[in-house]
Amino acid sequence: MLEFRVLGPVEVRIDGRLVDAGPPRQRGVLAALAVDAGRPVQMDTLIDRVWGDSPPQRARHTLQVHLSRLRRVLEPPEGGAGRDADATGSGAGRDAAGGEARLVRRSGGYLLDVDPDRVDLLRFRGLLDQARDRQQPAMRQATLLRQALDLWQGVPLADLPGDWAARVREACHQQRRDALVDWAAAELRRGNPAAVLAPLAEAVAEYPLAEPVVAVLMRALSALGRDAEALDRYAAVRTRLADQLGADPGAELRAAYQAALRGGPATDRRGEPERQGQHGPQGRHQPVPAQLPLDIPGFLGRDEELDRLDAVLRAGAARPTAVTVCVLSGTAGVGKTTLAVHWAHRVRDRFPDGQLYVNLRGFDPTGTAVSSGDAVRAFLAALGVAPHRVPDDPSARTALYRSLLAGRRVLVVLDNARDAEQVRPLLPGSPDCLVLVTSRNQLTSLVAGEGAHPVRLDLLTDDDARGLLAARIGADRAAAEPAAVREIVAACARLPLALAILAARAATNPRLPLRVLAAELRDARGGLDAWHGGDRATDLRAVFSRSEHALSPAAARLFRLLGLYAGPDIGLPAAASLAGVSSARVRPLLAELTDAHLLDEHEPRRYTFHDLLRAFAAELGDTDVPGPDRESAVRRLLDHYLHTGHAAAMLLHPHADPLPLAAPEPGVTPEELGDREQALAWFAAEQRTLLAAVDRAGDAGLDTHVWQLVSTNATYVDRGGRWQEWLPVQEAALAAARRSADPAGEARTRRLLGLGQARLRRHDEARAQYQHALALFGDLGDHAGQAHTHLSISWSYGRQGRHADGLGHAEAALAAYRSAGNKAGQADALNAIGWRYAQLGDHEQSLTYCRQALDLHQATGHRQGEAATLDSLGYAHHHLGQYEQAADCYRRALELFRQAGDRMHEAELLVHLGDTHAAAGDVDAAARQWRAAVGILDDLDDPDADVVRAKLDGLGRH
Repeated sequence: MLEFRVLGPVEVRIDGRLVDAGPPRQRGVLAALAVDAGRPVQMDTLIDRVWGDSPPQRARHTLQVHLSRLRRVLEPPEGGAGRDADATGSGAGRDAAGGEARLVRRSGGYLLDVDPDRVDLLRFRGLLDQARDRQQPAMRQATLLRQALDLWQGVPLADLPGDWAARVREACHQQRRDALVDWAAAELRRGNPAAVLAPLAEAVAEYPLAEPVVAVLMRALSALGRDAEALDRYAAVRTRLADQLGADPGAELRAAYQAALRGGPATDRRGEPERQGQHGPQGRHQPVPAQLPLDIPGFLGRDEELDRLDAVLRAGAARPTAVTVCVLSGTAGVGKTTLAVHWAHRVRDRFPDGQLYVNLRGFDPTGTAVSSGDAVRAFLAALGVAPHRVPDDPSARTALYRSLLAGRRVLVVLDNARDAEQVRPLLPGSPDCLVLVTSRNQLTSLVAGEGAHPVRLDLLTDDDARGLLAARIGADRAAAEPAAVREIVAACARLPLALAILAARAATNPRLPLRVLAAELRDARGGLDAWHGGDRATDLRAVFSRSEHALSPAAARLFRLLGLYAGPDIGLPAAASLAGVSSARVRPLLAELTDAHLLDEHEPRRYTFHDLLRAFAAELGDTDVPGPDRESAVRRLLDHYLHTGHAAAMLLHPHADPLPLAAPEPGVTPEELGDREQALAWFAAEQRTLLAAVDRAGDAGLDTHVWQLVSTNATYVDRGGRWQEWLPVQEAALAAARRSADPAGEARTRRLLGLGQARLRRHDEARAQYQHALALFGDLGDHAGQAHTHLSISWSYGRQGRHADGLGHAEAALAAYRSAGNKAGQADALNAIGWRYAQLGDHEQSLTYCRQALDLHQATGHRQGEAATLDSLGYAHHHLGQYEQAADCYRRALELFRQAGDRMHEAELLVHLGDTHAAAGDVDAAARQWRAAVGILDDLDDPDADVVRAKLDGLGRH
């Protein structure tokens, strides 16, 4: 018999004999398929599971090689494995496996076609599902659970590295703990407490903070009359909880303690755990987010589904060690979000520590789904975490999110999820939380892997559909034309979205007979093909068309043009440029679309579609807008983002070389940004939109727009540390610049790509790009471009501690800047030379160059450059023992950074100033500066605050 084992090392066995499944990566591929045996796994998901964030360059090819080898293991050619297979001992296994398991190609992925009972993890979960039937006798439950526990052979996926394997291990261990507790409880119910003592004692040693395990062990000890031992167990775990978590025992453990005190039976796992307060373990106040969208007034129906959601909430109390997850699934427009938000409002008092909500946009037609990393980042912000304190590593970010929710009762609503992989990083670890997911997919792997509760949302009943329509248009009006109401409900297929749109038209036209609407629906044909309900009389395109036809001509034109746009949302000024009108003229058109429920103003002056409406608008844009008009509209929109982005970039870096932009299309009105803060806010709001704009420009063959859009975003990306996300976009920009045969654009793009690679410490790749850029700038005679590139190379060498190499390029940058007559660049280069000399220990030379840099910065009015140079001067003076001069430079730089509102650099300067005071022997002055720095760093939640505290502690010891 064939067996796949993952509850231990990954193995394939035939009749108990081990079959060679290949090297670790190949076994990783097998495990990635086996845990979802019987269900297709997408190629991208397989790659992520096997290699995580570091796939090889030809990951798909390598994966295909592993799959081919696995197929030979599982499906040998006819005629047997041959002499070599017999010699290795694996041939018999291959022959036996041939008829029991197959690797099957599915659209975009692969499926391991095998009986789930042949995979130990799936058999384990199947036995748990059978045992959950509370109607079964305790003996039967205990037997099933014991069989499940006996399948374990050690640490799951023990020989596999990576985040995915770690997540699976974590989930498996949680399920094993739950199964062990359930098995012990079943044995206690059948009067067999002695049988559970040894396994539970081992489990307590393995999981010393798992309260349900300790609680059931205490109950077993009490059942045997060993109450004193039970009380000792309680005292030990209470001490561990206090010391390690700063927490008190939960309700179930306290119940077992009370039972041991009085010598009576304790309550079982079904008691509801007591929640913690709104303060963390150290007593620090934690924000209470309340992110639920508005509930729908007059919500009707869905009683059965609401009861099922209530049952999920109650079931969570019976699983005090596992977070409760519910998946609400159904077709688009069926009302998943409406129901989820309504139910969340009904039960939010059960979650006093907060409610988190995110629209994951998993089925956005543009493919611009919200990444798990961005969603976790947003949740951390809602929980009070400062942006710079959010880890860059996705795993660390998720770990921080789960730590903040530990012990808190929070409701998490994940709306419009694409798949289980998008959801998993957003699941808390706290059993006091509940997660409600909505999706068009059933997310069966989430049900199988995380024990999620599936709730399917179907079409409305006839009564509920008629009730919804009556509530929107008025009960009297609906009662006056019951036949028309029935026909409208049938034509809308009892789909809430279709009903709501049609009801909006009826409500805004109170004199229009309902029978006229019914006749229009009956006569209309051709609805949205992708959303056809199976009945030719129910056509969503007809529903949307009727609302669209009721618009004014200008609003209808804007609706069609919005369908040409691929971004996740659009701001009012961008919509104006898309339409080629002023903001004043587009504002009432947007209001008309929102009033007609054809557009949603999800943030002030920012608009988005429901995805069905987006598909409808896109079809109209393709069919009803003439080709030249479509091309002009797309170019206007791209010009809007390009010219506004360029203006924003120049505000962030006034001394940068401007791009040689072509004049914008007629009708484009770039946004007016007054200062650096507005520029930063614009870039922050438009990041996902700019990514979509780059893609749209590529699709339209506008290569110059591609590389220039990416270039305008470079300064913001660099200051925000977003190179990991934007580096592939930079590579696409380089390809576009090369296609456009624009050597200046290619040179600039290569330099920016090199900057991103250097930021990510890929210095060899970066310098290769820099060398290409230098050659191109040289061919063009662009001295400033060469200078910028030399300065970038110098900085890259400095990042590696190669200051002598960096010095040569800083000097070359200075010469090129002088040839270009670029005073601001000369100042930057002089400061870079001075800093390199300081790092090489020649502080006198450092002073010479930095003083020249300071004069030029002051002459050009480059305040940030002046402050940075003063910092360099202070460093050189300090290391020459000239503490008074150093302190003076640091104070002047400090004032400039304060004027700029740059608190991070202000804190750094305070630390430097304190260092100088300490070196000069003025420990009181040093302490004042360091304390001020700690105050700022604490306010910014910067970990360097502890480094400065260590300096203060050092003063105290001396």
